[in-house]
Amino acid sequence: MLNAMGFPPPVSKDRVITKYPKAYTPQASLQVKEDWNLRTKASCQDRAARNQPWDRQKMSKAVVVGDVNVGKTCLINRFCKDVFQRDYKATIGVDFEIERFEVAGTPFSLQIWDTAGQEKFKCIASAYYRGAQVIITVFDMTDIRSLENTRQWLSEAMTENESGGNLVFLVGTKSDLLSVEERQRTEQDATKMAAEMQGEFWAVSAKSGENVPEFFFRVAAVALEDIVLRDTESGAATSIALANSIRSDRAERPKETKSTCC
Repeated sequence: MLNAMGFPPPVSKDRVITKYPKAYTPQASLQVKEDWNLRTKASCQDRAARNQPWDRQKMSKAVVVGDVNVGKTCLINRFCKDVFQRDYKATIGVDFEIERFEVAGTPFSLQIWDTAGQEKFKCIASAYYRGAQVIITVFDMTDIRSLENTRQWLSEAMTENESGGNLVFLVGTKSDLLSVEERQRTEQDATKMAAEMQGEFWAVSAKSGENVPEFFFRVAAVALEDIVLRDTESGAATSIALANSIRSDRAERPKETKSTCC
């Protein structure tokens, strides 16, 4: 709900991100830096950027894809509602949640789209892939076949978006069900898959909550920084183009000559 000035209520304290979230493992990470980019810091320190009306604040769309019964809905519910339901109910078509954050002092929202894994709903779900900045491919760590299937899920999600314009995450769920040895083997396979996808791997448990908030904080931070850097690069390109056009205009103007008549 918005107030009379068009601003949303304050962000919940458990959605405030002040430090750059770490990756799950450096071996399968989008980047291993430990702090914000300098341009991101400068943008986030701009009061005008922080005090935008709700409809003008930065927002990112994340689609969650994967086989049926790998735990996509449980993953989302654990973070957004802090609940875990044992009774499985297949998602019909799509569902979504909106989570509001404060990232490095900047208001930021993440649209999390939960898509159906059943074949009969693929046509419906795929229509919602378009416009996604973040693609989260999910697999069941107790079912290695679901890891292999993430290739196809990513390919289908990518066809609805610009090539190279997405942040890709590979998430293994149900980590609590594996022995230490099984988890290590599965994580090795997942790390290789993430490298193939040019994405970042995380192992989580919706049941225990292990790594769930850390994962979504990481998504929010990486997504916001990606938006800021794209915006600043676009602004710089516009400034350069404008400067070049001014110089070109000046160069094309004929020089004034003094009249030689009496």
